[in-house]
Amino acid sequence: MENTLRLKEAIAPQLVAMLRRGIGEMSFRPGDVLSEKDIAARFGVSRQPVREAFIKLSEAGLVEIRPSRGTYVMKISVREVANARFVREAIESDIARNAARMATGEEIDSLRHIVAEQKRARDNVDYKAFNELDEAFHRRIADIVQNDYAWRVVEAARFQTDRVRALSLPNASPLPVLIKQHETIVDRLAARDGEGAADAMRRHLREILVALSYIAEQHPEFFDETELPEHSRLIVPDTCDMPNGD
Repeated sequence: MENTLRLKEAIAPQLVAMLRRGIGEMSFRPGDVLSEKDIAARFGVSRQPVREAFIKLSEAGLVEIRPSRGTYVMKISVREVANARFVREAIESDIARNAARMATGEEIDSLRHIVAEQKRARDNVDYKAFNELDEAFHRRIADIVQNDYAWRVVEAARFQTDRVRALSLPNASPLPVLIKQHETIVDRLAARDGEGAADAMRRHLREILVALSYIAEQHPEFFDETELPEHSRLIVPDTCDMPNGD
């Protein structure tokens, strides 16, 4: 996790971003204690911005502040992850539909470049880079439609899905499957096929539901409950590629 702060800018938002990334990448695992004192010392700041960052992370459902006991990284809630995916699907499928109408050739080329970089990350067994490129891919499509508000909502939803994605690679979510899904999305965008792009995005985002069940079974210590909500339980068998079990 990056340790450098820009001291001329507000400290608390930077800490939120860095700690959120650390939680998303599983540098801080569910159930871990976050020490206000240790984080302040690590970044060379006072404890006040750390306290503010913890409050923001608590509001996002990533940490639990227990008075007189400490701050703990929240365990993963299958229900919350599934609900966040539901929101992402609703927004990002519509983003893809509109991006098919608006994308320039240069923007399509930039998406193909990201996918090529993901293949390189796969070949190098670099899961961290792969995940960062995944975020860049989805952000690039959102940039095409120039709707910053929609992306802010997606980013908030990603808070709940990032940890499962980090845990799911490579077994529960095989990298070739994810890359192929990205390629299909780009192909539909390039063909100006709005409905096809929306369907491809929807299928891609539903992939995490299979990973979710698999990871919850493999790492029960990271989860506080494992029941999918009804809206997600109904779509898993028919729309997602099952994990390879390797």
